[in-house]
Amino acid sequence: MHRRLIVPSALAASLLLAIPASAADYTPGAAGIGDPYYPTSGNGGYDVSHYDLRLKYQPATDLLEGTATILATTRQNLSRFNLDLGLKVSEVRVNGTRAKFAASGDHELVVTPAAPLEKGRAVTVVVRYAGKPSEVRIGGWTAWHRTPDGAVAADEPDSAVWWFPSNDHPLDKATFDVSVSVPDGTQAISNGVLQSQSSRLGWTRFNWRSDKPQATYLATLAVGKFDITTDKTDKGLPVLNAYSKDLGANAGAARASIERTKEVAEWLEEVYGPYPFNALGGYVPNVTTGYALETQTRPFYSPRQFANGANVSVVVHELAHQWYGDSVSVDGWKDIWINEGFARYSQWLWSEKEGEGTAQELADWVYATRAADDPFWTVKPGDPGPENQFDIAVYDRGALAVHALRNAIGDEDFFAVLKGWPAERAYGNAKVSDFVSYAERISGKPLAGLFDTWLYQPSKPAAPTAAGIAARSRTAAPLAPPASWKKIAETNSVHDHGRDHRHDDH
Repeated sequence: MHRRLIVPSALAASLLLAIPASAADYTPGAAGIGDPYYPTSGNGGYDVSHYDLRLKYQPATDLLEGTATILATTRQNLSRFNLDLGLKVSEVRVNGTRAKFAASGDHELVVTPAAPLEKGRAVTVVVRYAGKPSEVRIGGWTAWHRTPDGAVAADEPDSAVWWFPSNDHPLDKATFDVSVSVPDGTQAISNGVLQSQSSRLGWTRFNWRSDKPQATYLATLAVGKFDITTDKTDKGLPVLNAYSKDLGANAGAARASIERTKEVAEWLEEVYGPYPFNALGGYVPNVTTGYALETQTRPFYSPRQFANGANVSVVVHELAHQWYGDSVSVDGWKDIWINEGFARYSQWLWSEKEGEGTAQELADWVYATRAADDPFWTVKPGDPGPENQFDIAVYDRGALAVHALRNAIGDEDFFAVLKGWPAERAYGNAKVSDFVSYAERISGKPLAGLFDTWLYQPSKPAAPTAAGIAARSRTAAPLAPPASWKKIAETNSVHDHGRDHRHDDH
């Protein structure tokens, strides 16, 4: 008989395996996801995979009642965690058991489960809540817009906290089921495909599904009375467009623009590859705002976008975001150029396609009409800062950077990059540096210096996007704007999200 000798290190290891983690091993999830632009946006400690939202909304009183079921996986041993929500909560359950909860600040919901949660565990969180979103101000502003017959949730960089609890940052994308009950005669519109619709006791319930990963700010809800058109693409994707019944003089121009959604999307597929989602469309509620937003599968458009007549250019901009911004989302908000530079450049490409001015001519115009001492050149599109996140320079100088890339690597590699990037990064997140590396890999050329010049230097680049700019800028005759410029400039308000950002039409 041989006696087994247990050395101290082996004994310690066996004890660690036998003893469950102590309370000291569990720590709270961070109150922010780590974005330096918005330190309290999002939360740490878990990843959400799905939101199931069951809502009831009364337009007459603005009362929203909701039950949110959140499916998530823990990323650490959690003693407690936060959700982002501005409405009043009545109950929280974690894995079916009542949890303690408390509001903190203007949008943090701190949840303490009855038992701590181990890392890597699937977790179900149910939150019951209610309130009047129009009465909620977070940081002094609101993303909830009342209309004469309902309300709309659509804004950037935040809108979710006004109507559902979430991990509110693009880094944590999830699929969505949104079920909304509204009074008969009123409609509820959200992202994705309308799965079903039913009426009972004076209320109609609409069930929507968005089945690809979606950032929380791209989730939308519109309640009101709409005229709705439906169609299908050649590939069978459902198309649904909706127009408030009281758009007044803007109604015709809005329809003349949005009804070209399918056509624009088919053209964008030639540029960026297959459309990445399960539905297509757009909606125009009767709001007083001036911006548009790339809410996933169904962009939001303010009526003011069509005050001067039809404008397909804004449709191009928001649909381009479905690839650049929605499918491939920012890693942090400083990476906003990945969204806006390419959406703006898509407008330039559409102009080129329509024979209303080439991308080169548009680049020439932007470059020549901005003097070297214009503050436009001090904004760095690659890292503009939160105060300049929606500055016109992120859009126009951002598009100049895209065009500089085109001239540097040639059309063959350029369009290969445009199509390959959203395919390689589909449904994920990326930094500006990731795109630079990708473009270098595809083109085989060093591009860091080019992007530094156009995205990060706070001055007008000495080198134009093409030699022709310098030559034309020395001629006596003034440079004339391309035919498309007026309509493109009219979409500058797409970035005016009601926040305190400098708005600069030109």
